[in-house]
Amino acid sequence: MKRIFFTAACLTLLLGSCQKNENENAPKQQEIAVDMSDFYVYTSEESTVKSAAEEHVHSAKCGSMQVLNRQLKENPGLENRMYAIEKHTRQLIAAKSTGSTNKGKPGGGETTPATPYQGSITIPVIVNILEDANHPVTQAHIDSQIDILNDDYNDLNPATGAVPSEFNNDVANVDITFVLAGVNRKTSSKTSWGTNDAMKLSSQGGIDATDPSFYLNFWVCEIGGGILGYAQFPGGALATDGVVIGSDYFGRNTSGGQYGYGRTATHEVGHWLNLRHIWGDGRCSQDDFVTDTPSSDRANYGCPSYPTVHCKSNDQTMNYMDYVDDQCMYMFTNGQNDRIRAIFAAGGERESFVQ
Repeated sequence: MKRIFFTAACLTLLLGSCQKNENENAPKQQEIAVDMSDFYVYTSEESTVKSAAEEHVHSAKCGSMQVLNRQLKENPGLENRMYAIEKHTRQLIAAKSTGSTNKGKPGGGETTPATPYQGSITIPVIVNILEDANHPVTQAHIDSQIDILNDDYNDLNPATGAVPSEFNNDVANVDITFVLAGVNRKTSSKTSWGTNDAMKLSSQGGIDATDPSFYLNFWVCEIGGGILGYAQFPGGALATDGVVIGSDYFGRNTSGGQYGYGRTATHEVGHWLNLRHIWGDGRCSQDDFVTDTPSSDRANYGCPSYPTVHCKSNDQTMNYMDYVDDQCMYMFTNGQNDRIRAIFAAGGERESFVQ
């Protein structure tokens, strides 16, 4: 019996030694140091409210940052998760800027850092409609919304030709194709769903998300409170992951007025893809974490003339992540594209969409 135990012990030590040698010889991922000192998640309602007051004729807005503040209070671990996502994003972008690749060195040793995902991306879309007879959402609205998303995320918006020369070299083709995968409809008499995510839960009268690890879920309903739409940033709970759009602002819809050209969805999907508002939801020192979007201290509304100057630079008012009218927003930047592609890379929050 002792001889058996002795033999087993020798085998264990031998296997352990082999495993140790294999681990020692395995390539180690090189980690790039990045500055996270400017990272923030909570935003002040005061800056958004004050900005709207300055542009007193416009009250419609995006509810994404308001919803994020609520989710952060409800989920103490969300801030750390978003910090990790942001750090990963910055490391990948830093690796790209230094010309690194994600291929290992021949013969082992350290691997060079990964970079933002390269290649075309296809995102299947589920549209969940809480039907209100006074605010119908037709198949034509749905089809036009998919078309608009594909135009905007593939640099096919014809208005982009008007981009000022200052930003000509910054315009990005994000190369994301959206494909309609399904439509769910549910009759509802509720005239104001608010922003507490009730529309996403069948237990509260809404519609449960369809496999949000592999589908972008839209919920189309009456939100109320002057909110055109809102999105959940990467890192939140899967059960509520997706984008909410007001019924009149989904697709081409005359009921939406200046916001009836489908760009609310373009803006909100930007948040779902980890983009912040162009002005950083703060004053000049608070940023959107993108190097090629000029600093600003407020949202812009209507159709601003160029140049519109804040924080001693010309605002990129035509960016999809501002608050301007639908027909006056028509670009993403290369820096925003890098942020988007980082979440699809290995270890990224939306990597499952490209696996």
